[in-house]
Amino acid sequence: MSKYRNLGVKMLGLTVILFISLSQVQAQEYNLVNKESSLKVYGTSSLHDWHIDAENQSGKIKFSSTESCAIDQLTLDVVTESLKSGKSGMDKNTYKALNTSKYKSIAFKLTKVNNVTDKGSGVYEVKANGDLSIAGTTKNVPMNFKVTINGSKIALEGEKAFKMTDFKVDPPTAMFGTITTGDEVTVKFSTIFK
Repeated sequence: MSKYRNLGVKMLGLTVILFISLSQVQAQEYNLVNKESSLKVYGTSSLHDWHIDAENQSGKIKFSSTESCAIDQLTLDVVTESLKSGKSGMDKNTYKALNTSKYKSIAFKLTKVNNVTDKGSGVYEVKANGDLSIAGTTKNVPMNFKVTINGSKIALEGEKAFKMTDFKVDPPTAMFGTITTGDEVTVKFSTIFK
């Protein structure tokens, strides 16, 4: 009888250890919190500087180790028609330039982490590469960002400048071409994962 009881205790112990291990593995994956995240696109035009906010984004980040900021996976998707400037005419021109009827999202997918620098107190500087897809064109781009790990909350901050024409997007125009948009834009992001 005690032999079976010992076996039962060992099986219970093994089950508890397995459950704790699985919980720790699952705790390494975090989902983007849209309402706490911000992504803004800044640009210029012949009339004035402008910016657009992304109102609907999703994504996830996965670590093999949060202690060393070892990122296994990072994805980010922005619903293209959630880009809002506060001016309906500008939004319409943006959606036309991005061909939003065909391409519903702008996506970034991490392909390689090149370097992680520990800045202390859960803050890391990450140099990486990823595939950025805009309006049907995908390019592998360098992306540098800061990661702050604070318990169950992960914050990513950074910015990236690029030319719209690199993604075969013609910079939008308005007023029959009298107002032209500059080719270069800068994306600034502060992304929260939990």
